[in-house]
Amino acid sequence: MAYHSHFKIHMASRALQQGKLLAYPTEAVYGLGCDPLNEAAVMDLLRIKQRPVYKGLILIASDFSQLQPFINPDPDMLLRIMPSWPGPVTWVVPAQTWVPTYLKGTHHSIAVRVSDHPLVRQLCASYGGAIVSTSANISNQAPARSALAVRKKFFLSDIFILSAETSQLSQPTAIYNAQDGRCLRQ
Repeated sequence: MAYHSHFKIHMASRALQQGKLLAYPTEAVYGLGCDPLNEAAVMDLLRIKQRPVYKGLILIASDFSQLQPFINPDPDMLLRIMPSWPGPVTWVVPAQTWVPTYLKGTHHSIAVRVSDHPLVRQLCASYGGAIVSTSANISNQAPARSALAVRKKFFLSDIFILSAETSQLSQPTAIYNAQDGRCLRQ
């Protein structure tokens, strides 16, 4: 994938800072994201997806340091997690006690990933932190795999769309439990 223009990345980062929703390509599908500390933006994202709060969300980042404020892994978990990043692997890790329910749902943990998708890495680096990431779809429907599909699914919503290619994985990223290494989604 070509390096995304600095201007487009800057505009997407500004949209996040202003509390807007963002659609962007990830490893397999398009994601919907927002500032994880902006409750109104997260609730808007959940509303347009028709996703219940209790399920929780994924945070993605360009590097581990962007996830550290949100998670509380023990050393054994880090030994499991770190070799898989950056990469298309999401880990469910104990959350810091301050992490709000609108991010972690009814769980004491949160799903996190250091992405290897070039655009996601550029975006999170420009934004300066992790962002919410959930598939760009209405809950229980097929996820969008292109910018056009996002526009069709969410044509009435105010979403900033970064148009680029996904990394062409056939399925959304695998999710593992950091405590025991168990696969939760393949």
